[in-house]
Amino acid sequence: MKGPKEKLVYVPCINPSYQTNPTPDYLATINVNPYSKDYCKVINRLPMTELGDELHHFGWNSCSNCFGDATKVRNKLIIPGFGSDRIYIVDTTNPKAPKMQKVLEPSELNRKFNVGIPHTTHCIPSGDVMISCLGDGKSGPKGSFAVLDGDTFEVKGTWSEDTVSFGYDFWYQPRHDVMISTGWGDPKAFKHGFNKDDITNGLYGQSLHVWNWSNRTYLQSIDLGSDGMMPLEIRFLHNPDASEGFVGCTLNANVFRFYKNYRGVWAAEKVIDVPSKKVENWLLPDMPGLTADIVISLDDRFLYMSNWCHGDVRQYDITDPRHPRLVGQLFLCGSILSDGRVRVIEDKELVSQPAPVFVQGKRVEGGPQMLQLSLDGKRLYVTNSLYTPWDKQFYPNVVKRGGMLLQIDCNTKTGGLSLNEKFCVDFGSEPNGPFLGHEVHYPGGDCTSDIWQ
Repeated sequence: MKGPKEKLVYVPCINPSYQTNPTPDYLATINVNPYSKDYCKVINRLPMTELGDELHHFGWNSCSNCFGDATKVRNKLIIPGFGSDRIYIVDTTNPKAPKMQKVLEPSELNRKFNVGIPHTTHCIPSGDVMISCLGDGKSGPKGSFAVLDGDTFEVKGTWSEDTVSFGYDFWYQPRHDVMISTGWGDPKAFKHGFNKDDITNGLYGQSLHVWNWSNRTYLQSIDLGSDGMMPLEIRFLHNPDASEGFVGCTLNANVFRFYKNYRGVWAAEKVIDVPSKKVENWLLPDMPGLTADIVISLDDRFLYMSNWCHGDVRQYDITDPRHPRLVGQLFLCGSILSDGRVRVIEDKELVSQPAPVFVQGKRVEGGPQMLQLSLDGKRLYVTNSLYTPWDKQFYPNVVKRGGMLLQIDCNTKTGGLSLNEKFCVDFGSEPNGPFLGHEVHYPGGDCTSDIWQ
């Protein structure tokens, strides 16, 4: 009987209370091999050098676009501090026990190049590493991209002289000579939790930004309208010939398909719409799903999305990209649980308020957030922390008790999702915890790391 190919995953763990518990964030190495005695255990913890980094997203020094270059080895993780502007270079030559190789202090971004709040990391075909940035050196809004030398990991400069109003995620498709980026919002808004007035004051984005990949120049903006508020995670289809992909728009829980039209111009259309629920005893009378992440299977057949407020993870068949079809849904946690304060008084989807979920006797708090899918598409890993200021506002219990890493088993034939009751990594029981887990990556590459050209 063949087991899963992945044996380990890496998860950055954030200390949400570093002011009173002076312990740095760390990179957790977790055994996910069900045939191992250390299954479901954190087998290594690599602490960062300072407090308050708020490790968020991270990535590899090289990926599939470097295929054929014998000088490139995928053995370094580039881990930005979303809250500190510090960047850590971690050596994973020994996958089970990563070591700190280099630390880039905030001044490398702030003072030298007037950028900050580093987020998404992708290797690029030149052998260098590119990191999207959300702010300038003083935490004002500025969408730009820092480039690290692929050998020395020094900051070389910015990828383009052009900038946009807001930054967050990006994905490029060399065969179409294009890169498309998203924009969350103004740091002075999202860094202090969610305030509905920030929406009307224009402090959050609703556009995609299209760039010429080879010339490194800004081409156009695609306004998604109010349905596309807070576009976060963006994914092209994995097929390098594909001229389309999807972006999750957080606030109103929508997914847009972006594509190159017959005139060669990039456009977008809404293809998934998760309706808000009318509620009582919540921040607003209408509760949006608040889509936190999307991931596409390597065969480009399924799209998975997490709704942080509603508490569900969804599986869509995207064989016809213009008409995704819901084939799986699983409630894990969220704000509408049957034993909670919030009461749903109207629901267009006619979903009853779900009961709380327990795994190995432990209650799942927070909302489903970051997703990572196994290479064969059968295991979906989920964490339940979004961002410390938002966690404290919406889910204080997850901050108090710690986050989790869970596994959802995926039916890749007809669709369907089921929780694996044997798998639970409780970051609340970690030494010096509780901690909050965030993004997930495999040593061998995964569905959100690799870009082919």
